[in-house]
Amino acid sequence: MKTQRIPTLKRGFTLMELMVAMAITTIIVTVLVSITSIALDTWNRSRSELRASRQAKSMIDTMARDFESLVVRRGNTNEWLSAVAGSGGVGDSVESTNASEFIFFTAVTDRYNGQVGDPNLDKGGDVSCVAYKLYYKNPIDSQSSNFETFVVNRKLVNPDDTFEKLLGETDTSTDKGLDSVFSATTFAQDLENPTNFVCENVFQFSVTFNVQVTRAGGAGGTTTVVNVPVTIGKNNSAQKFNITGSGIDTDYAGGQVTNEELESGRITSVDISVTVISDFGIDQLSRRQFSATQQAEFLAKNSYEFTKTVQIPSM
Repeated sequence: MKTQRIPTLKRGFTLMELMVAMAITTIIVTVLVSITSIALDTWNRSRSELRASRQAKSMIDTMARDFESLVVRRGNTNEWLSAVAGSGGVGDSVESTNASEFIFFTAVTDRYNGQVGDPNLDKGGDVSCVAYKLYYKNPIDSQSSNFETFVVNRKLVNPDDTFEKLLGETDTSTDKGLDSVFSATTFAQDLENPTNFVCENVFQFSVTFNVQVTRAGGAGGTTTVVNVPVTIGKNNSAQKFNITGSGIDTDYAGGQVTNEELESGRITSVDISVTVISDFGIDQLSRRQFSATQQAEFLAKNSYEFTKTVQIPSM
């Protein structure tokens, strides 16, 4: 006679086991999501900083080459460099903290469209005029208000036009400065043209002229050398800085030296400082309004600053 075997019942998970398993799974998923979020934030910030670095390099390298070739002639009444603090209003919800304008003569190598030596273009001139200005506009279509950002433009006037319309036309003895002469030409209007675009997302750029002043009258007839940094437009350092054939003309009032001593000083170097806002930051500027506190926090989180010192041996 066969004995019938009663199969044992299969045991399932208890409610407590399911709850523990779900809790462990939730913790693991939360940790993975946090790690992924941190990794994405790090990647996005690194990508933004790399792009900002490229934009700043384009801006600083271009301006550095122009300053390295700065042309100044002594013993005349001409003005060779004009730096004026911007009048403000560059920007929308957040305005640029420094939108200075620069015009000066230089022997840059990209004159004649970069084809120096071409007999069909190069007519032998070696002194050009360059102008820099910061705008808040669409970098491609200046008439469109869509996709506005901070844009730096550079206008290069080739040597032939420089000689005919600018070089020698300035006369500080009659208050006919380089800025007013340049503004009266078509070059000033052409400066805003998209073809003169250098880079975008530049919130501000500052230039500091390092002036070496020799002071006489010390003990025993000795002289002392004082280095005076003059920043244009930032922290109310100076609203103008001009280099003329007779010396330096500026409204700087730092207290270290007198105006007469500063006028006879020489520029040893130029510090160029650029603040670049990330693409995400520019997008937020077009969508939000900021208080003064929010603006400072926003810029600290979404902008990058780069600097470079350029030696001026010709001065």
